[in-house]
Amino acid sequence: MSKTNGSGPATRADHGVHTDPAALLELTEVASHEPTEVGPDGAVAGYRADRTLRLGVELKRQLKRRRTQLMLGFVALLPFILVIAFEIGQANPNRRSGGFVDLATASAPNFVVLALFVSGTFLLPMIVALFYGDTIASEASWSSLKYLLAMPIPRHRVLRQKAIVSGILSAVALILLPLVSLVVGVIWYGAGDAISPTGDAVSFGDSLIAMGLATVYIILQLAWVAGLAMLLSVATDAPLGAVGGAVIVAIVSQILDQITALEGLRDYLPTHFAFSWMDLISTDIDWTNMANGMLSAALYGTVFFLLAGRRFATKDITS
Repeated sequence: MSKTNGSGPATRADHGVHTDPAALLELTEVASHEPTEVGPDGAVAGYRADRTLRLGVELKRQLKRRRTQLMLGFVALLPFILVIAFEIGQANPNRRSGGFVDLATASAPNFVVLALFVSGTFLLPMIVALFYGDTIASEASWSSLKYLLAMPIPRHRVLRQKAIVSGILSAVALILLPLVSLVVGVIWYGAGDAISPTGDAVSFGDSLIAMGLATVYIILQLAWVAGLAMLLSVATDAPLGAVGGAVIVAIVSQILDQITALEGLRDYLPTHFAFSWMDLISTDIDWTNMANGMLSAALYGTVFFLLAGRRFATKDITS
């Protein structure tokens, strides 16, 4: 039988939780000064959605993450790794002549072409997939996504801000690679003309313009990877699954593109025009393939981003 030290309902309702009366008075005083007005949209007066999750805050947060620092560091280190590989292979008596790989040491522009060429199959798509595929899924895996939305930050703003920051980080990484490669190439191989396997020679100044256009093309062409990775990121709580899924699709597309029996069907693969920027290293540039690549990336990217927005807007956030 329970025992009470006093009389009345208050004593019987005591479940062992004792609150300091002074603390209650303090909390009541603080709460009385909180704004209680409601705006026309039903939100608390003074609340503005455009002040939540600002780009600068999100960008600083992502830059402090270890995966961002490691990725940017590896991109900056890759040209030095290539130089060491060429220095080791200089004594190989079975070296071939011709081709972008064998012409890489001819000049700095050729070295930049090589760096973009060897990384275009796997590394560049992986960079974009990492920044876009990890952005929403990582928040869900940390169980912090629901708190972002409860702050409250509108869902469309969360998706948009994170997509913009991911785009900035992807662009920085994709620009960093040819920039560092150019500096390394000038130091080791000199600022000569860019020479294509067909024998065309492009002056150093024109080759710099070509490399700039090639970098812009690569960034825009990988928009389809960004859209797909973002779609997978909002569809799963596993960052590795989102990143890996986008990379696997890119690899499978590249494998299918090598099957000549598919003929015209290869034109519809998102990676079919991935290396069209190489046409810039010639005296007579054909813009057709690059235009087709831009159109393909824009269509695929738009569809994937729209699907990601729709999925995220209707998804039940539990983590």
